[in-house]
Amino acid sequence: MPLLIQEAVNLYAGDNSPNANKRNNLQSIKLPTMEEVSATVHPGGSYMAVNVGGLGMNALEITFKVFGYDPQTMEQFGLDGGIQPYTTYGLVRSKDISHRAIEVKAIAWGRLTRIESDEFSRGGDVLGHDHTIQEIMRYGLWFDEKEKFYFDFETGERRINGVPQNADERRILRY
Repeated sequence: MPLLIQEAVNLYAGDNSPNANKRNNLQSIKLPTMEEVSATVHPGGSYMAVNVGGLGMNALEITFKVFGYDPQTMEQFGLDGGIQPYTTYGLVRSKDISHRAIEVKAIAWGRLTRIESDEFSRGGDVLGHDHTIQEIMRYGLWFDEKEKFYFDFETGERRINGVPQNADERRILRY
């Protein structure tokens, strides 16, 4: 497996706006931490405990920072029915002989719940704003145009590598 290094990223914050493209002011972005819900089980007849996973998934959150002010993004804070699409495109480079460019795309349908301004000080530091997207109701990640993860809160659909992971549950619970 070649070394795969992310070289660049772009964000569309609320994809339907002409000013949604953040390529000129995006300083950083952090995609969601993928973490299963787990519980510690220590049966009475066992000497050791075990952390059991597969009990669901913790809430997803995306954070990003922009240089300066971004009025288009600020307008998404506090909206009634504030679920918006946030699409990230990343350029990953294969560090083998091919030096191939690979697209990593993530789409989250969530709500902008926090905007935090940096402390301003003179002396060359550019003031920026941290943003937090929570209430993520749907999330998909594609690597090299292949679906890696897809989660949908409303439908209960969950796929990894394009393969449904909870078909039995959906069939038994009839959803």
